[in-house]
Amino acid sequence: MSEEAILSVSELTGAIKFLLERDPLLSDCWVRGEISNFTHHSSGHMYFTLKDSGSRIKSVMFASKNRSLTFLPKEGMKVIVRGNVSVFERDGQYQLYVNEMQPDGLGSLFLAFQQLKERLEKEGLFQEDRKKPLPKFPKVIGVVTSPTGAAVRDIITTIRRRYPVAHVLLYPVLVQGTEAPLTIANAIDHLNEMVEMKIDVLIVGRGGGSLEELWAFNEEIVARSIFASRIPIISAVGHETDFTIADFVADVRAATPTAAAELAVPHLLELTRHLDSTEQRLAAAMSNQLRDLRKCVDHLAQSPVFSRPTDRIRQLRQHVDHTENELELLLTKLLGNRSKRVNELTQRLSQKSPVERVMHTEERFGFVLQKMFSAMEARLGNAGHQLDRMIDKLDAYSPLHVMKRGYSLAYREEKGRHLVRSINEVQLGDRVNIRLQDGWLDCQVWGIEEEDNHDE
Repeated sequence: MSEEAILSVSELTGAIKFLLERDPLLSDCWVRGEISNFTHHSSGHMYFTLKDSGSRIKSVMFASKNRSLTFLPKEGMKVIVRGNVSVFERDGQYQLYVNEMQPDGLGSLFLAFQQLKERLEKEGLFQEDRKKPLPKFPKVIGVVTSPTGAAVRDIITTIRRRYPVAHVLLYPVLVQGTEAPLTIANAIDHLNEMVEMKIDVLIVGRGGGSLEELWAFNEEIVARSIFASRIPIISAVGHETDFTIADFVADVRAATPTAAAELAVPHLLELTRHLDSTEQRLAAAMSNQLRDLRKCVDHLAQSPVFSRPTDRIRQLRQHVDHTENELELLLTKLLGNRSKRVNELTQRLSQKSPVERVMHTEERFGFVLQKMFSAMEARLGNAGHQLDRMIDKLDAYSPLHVMKRGYSLAYREEKGRHLVRSINEVQLGDRVNIRLQDGWLDCQVWGIEEEDNHDE
């Protein structure tokens, strides 16, 4: 075997890759399988495995390819993919490079519709309590639709027939194609900014069509513009059986553009009939009220109060005189009772006058006060005499008094001054301090002589 016939691993892998990429079946093929081990990398690339009951193959869909997907692949989803088979040389493993993908058995657009609908519903864009009521009598109605379709003609015709006093402001947009969602969303935003127009309600929609033709109204950008609109929005997309994301977000959903126009404005003829009926009922009610009031006036005119008014005045005067007499008698009686009660209380008060009790109390207080002062003076005198005796006694026992007779006190100098009471407390050479009557002596012990003071 020659050296030239031996291949390196890289050469062998490259040869396999070359053969796979040259095969017309493997260079552009459709494959059906179930997604497993799905990973959406931060780079945007999607890595997954396609499998069936018998085998599996590693697959990758780069970000440049998966950006065009209208749905998000998930674990366990059955799909049909289109791509080419090649070898990842670093691992020496063949894999499928996916360029297109669609759900198997379920259209990609319908799947994308379901996924977006679930996500927006979780965010609360469909909640009923966030929907705005429609005005009863709008003056300006904005219409966002194609200027050439049948929908705009139906809307304008219906509004002019039902409520010709309203003004219609048409904002032409694309309703189909890749650019349609952005133009619809921009139109809604722009009409909300036109505050000078004072638009009362918006109709956003188009005529019927397939799911692909109505898809612009299933885009997230349109849904969020409808949700953010301060002006109430009526969604009118397709026919009665067609439902779009815009229908769920809008404040009101109309089955058709014509139905949207009917919801937006009242019927002038019905309003006129209602006003006529109300006017007739009001006139009848006023007529009945006037008739009842006239009867009441006639009845009052025939009453004695109006026919003979002086009789009533005389009766009232007589009643006033009688009441005055009764009041005068009552006041006289009341004053007599009050005067009698005052006299009784005056007599009782004079009998229990506090003047004598106050004078007696003052005399007693003066006596007690004088007695208290006398007792205090006697007590203070006794205390002063006792204090003088104690001072004399204390002076007699004072060591200073004794010292005047020639006595002194000896103190040891060590560790402060301690009184020396015995010769046993000092030694020869110790320094002592002698306390005299008029000062101190600093001395040293030169001799110690003990005396026998015991009685024989």
